[in-house]
Amino acid sequence: MDEQRIAVGSKVSLVSKPPYLKTADPMPMLRPPDILDIGDEGIVMNRRPGGYWGVKFEKGTFLMESQYLAVATIQESHTDV
Repeated sequence: MDEQRIAVGSKVSLVSKPPYLKTADPMPMLRPPDILDIGDEGIVMNRRPGGYWGVKFEKGTFLMESQYLAVATIQESHTDV
């Protein structure tokens, strides 16, 4: 994933699962990767040291590396008038 495309406030989707999830709490905890599914979407909340992004998903906020994320595409419906 091209890090320049990810920015705070971007909507991203999970494209592959990391070996574990790290919570974005003040005292991070490791969680099993099956909490999230591939394709789950979240909002980038902030940039963290070490190449991590704080991403808020429906099931929690986690620290994610860019390699596991892709900017979500917005599907627009076009109608001919």
